[in-house]
Amino acid sequence: MSALSRKLLRETWRMRGQALAIGVVIAGGVSTLIMALASLDSLTLTRDAFYRDYRFAAVFASLKRAPEPLRESVERIPGVQRVETRVVAGVNLDIPDFEDPATGVLVSLPDGRNAELNRLFLREGRLPEPGRDQEVVASQSFADAHGFHPGDGLAAIIHGRRQRLEIVGVALSPEYIYQIKPGDIFPDYARHGIFWMNRTQLANAYDMDGAFNDLVLSLTRDARTQDVIERLDLLLEPYGGLGALAREDQLSDRYLSAELEQLQGMAKLLPGIFLGVAAFLLNVVLTRLIGTQRDQIAILKAFGYTNLQVGWHYVQWVLLIVLLGLLLGTAAGIWLAQQMAELYRDFFHFPYLEFRIASRVVGIAVLVTLAAGLLGTLTALWRAVRLPPAEAMRPEPPALYRPILIERLGLERFFSQPVRMILRNLERQPLRAGLSILGIAMGCGILMVGRFQEGALDYLIQVQYGLAQRDDLSLTFVEPTSRRAVQELAALPGVDWVEPTRSIAVRLRHAHASYRTAIQGLPPDGRLRRVLDDRLRVLEIPPEGLLISEYLAEILRVRPGDRLEVDFLEGCRDRREIAVVGVVSEWTGVSAYMDLEALDRLAGEGEAISGALIDLAPGAREAVVARLKEAPRVAGVTDRLRAIQSFTDSMVEIVLSFAFVASLLAGSIAFGVVYNNARIALTERARDLATLRVLGFGLGEIAFILLGEILVLTLLAIPVGFAIGTLLIVAIVEGVSSDLYRFPLVIEPSVYAFSALVILVSTALSGVMVARRLTRLDLVAVLKTRE
Repeated sequence: MSALSRKLLRETWRMRGQALAIGVVIAGGVSTLIMALASLDSLTLTRDAFYRDYRFAAVFASLKRAPEPLRESVERIPGVQRVETRVVAGVNLDIPDFEDPATGVLVSLPDGRNAELNRLFLREGRLPEPGRDQEVVASQSFADAHGFHPGDGLAAIIHGRRQRLEIVGVALSPEYIYQIKPGDIFPDYARHGIFWMNRTQLANAYDMDGAFNDLVLSLTRDARTQDVIERLDLLLEPYGGLGALAREDQLSDRYLSAELEQLQGMAKLLPGIFLGVAAFLLNVVLTRLIGTQRDQIAILKAFGYTNLQVGWHYVQWVLLIVLLGLLLGTAAGIWLAQQMAELYRDFFHFPYLEFRIASRVVGIAVLVTLAAGLLGTLTALWRAVRLPPAEAMRPEPPALYRPILIERLGLERFFSQPVRMILRNLERQPLRAGLSILGIAMGCGILMVGRFQEGALDYLIQVQYGLAQRDDLSLTFVEPTSRRAVQELAALPGVDWVEPTRSIAVRLRHAHASYRTAIQGLPPDGRLRRVLDDRLRVLEIPPEGLLISEYLAEILRVRPGDRLEVDFLEGCRDRREIAVVGVVSEWTGVSAYMDLEALDRLAGEGEAISGALIDLAPGAREAVVARLKEAPRVAGVTDRLRAIQSFTDSMVEIVLSFAFVASLLAGSIAFGVVYNNARIALTERARDLATLRVLGFGLGEIAFILLGEILVLTLLAIPVGFAIGTLLIVAIVEGVSSDLYRFPLVIEPSVYAFSALVILVSTALSGVMVARRLTRLDLVAVLKTRE
């Protein structure tokens, strides 16, 4: 082993605490990068394999009713490879020992066999046998929520008739990876299920013999999806077509894609922060190390070591620490990636997980980390290489001492001598202090990101279900019905108040932009469903014109006063021009609102309603729900409190897991920066502190001087960290915003408090570890004259 190699190992061991702290920060960046990229790769592979193996359709279309021979016309559309017609219907469910309202969707299967498109992956049991009109296959998420297995049963209201369904299989479908009821914000697996049954039985129940109301298509490789959709819409329009959708607009795929995009955003944002802080630490430590080894560098060069050899010596020290971080980070990243992928697999109910760590992922982590480490220390390395032996033999020139700000202002009498020492050192080295503040602030900012999501979701629930949606139950009807239904509902015992609603599928157009959504008709004096502005003030529903959500206004590039073209996809099916009269604030979906009577006039269907909102008397819920379960015209019932609970149950695991990982990694940044600053300060000022001890200062006083400086830097870093955290949160909120959901930009006080507390605890721990070394200062060496 060469002399330089032995020197390298001795110095690394002597600085093992600092090296380990930097290695942990590097490991945080590496593990975050590998976790995000590997879990993203694994989930993407799993999704693509499931879509391919079980023939996920490329185009989806729903309609009122069309004869089966129309299928041949669809098959002749250029680009269409395969067509499968289906019967799809919504039902109310009556689940044994389950009092809450529940709904389901019945999807037809070819009699006795699996579908050609959107095929089922059977977890348990078998497919329905031909001629068995009660046999169904249940979706796995619904079956798991109720503990159902093949042989169990439940009741459903099918086209106004109560029928017992026998579960003969439990399955997964690529069409329902994200199983959510239309109109809901988040999935509720216990109260909404998907069932597949034989086509003949389902068609007979809904008078669809020789007809269909839903179809799915696969396309050829060279097909233009939009061209196919336009041709398909023209064919289906006379039959009540609601507008075809491409795969990327299908609800389940859109939610899944949104989650994967969040992972991709995390892979770009967080690792860069970790590795940037690590590069900063390496630069600071190496710069100060070189400053304390000027005489050693001179001796090495005097004995014939070249600039290249000296530079390579310090590069090896950097590489050794980077290697430590890479080993720790890679191991932690692989483990975290597997846990994250498993968590998402369970959340989306993938049938299997194609988990792998691609060599590309590890290669990216290694290259990025090496680049960050070497580029971060480039200036320090250059200084070591260019230092002439003669100059290196001399100690560093003394600092330029001059009165600091408080002394120039005549305020020094208000500060003790140790406090003035702290302030002098900080003011005379502003760049060093600023970089230390920035490093600690980065950790504080990431801590805020980890805690923000939980508070934002709580706020979303408070606004969505406390201010906007205030009903106890919301109903949807099988088809638009007379407003007499409101009086019938109001007459039920335990019902205090009923408000009608109307929802009509439309396509909104402005210039070259268009968007498919629904116009919600609300009564102008409604109190159960209210629309809010950006200050959470209740807006009145205008007698004419549209209120649209902020996100929809951005998509269509409109503002109040502009006019939209509205294509009604049901009812009159005409195109009308309607003015935008206001913008509302919403964080879920994109909607448009109108006065209920004005919407009915435009739809040309008289005073029809498609749903109702109900306010219940205390204790009346169970009786009212039981009555509504038996109502043949009611297609679905949503309980507001149960929706809140379902949302909490479905999101809490992912949110808390992300918060824990982010907090752990951010804490490592804070500790690494603070500990390295304290250790470097102790190394640089050991002689000064020992001199003070010889002059009569107590151990507590010199500890106050050293640790007080660290505490001041930390206190200055916390507000900077709040600013950095806010900017990161803004970037994340903008990055994940979509037409499905947006996070409210609301940072709870607890987010700031938690971040500051972790930073202060990290500072305290670092201070305790460094303070122990003050007792081992070499006071005898101070009495010797430095040559």
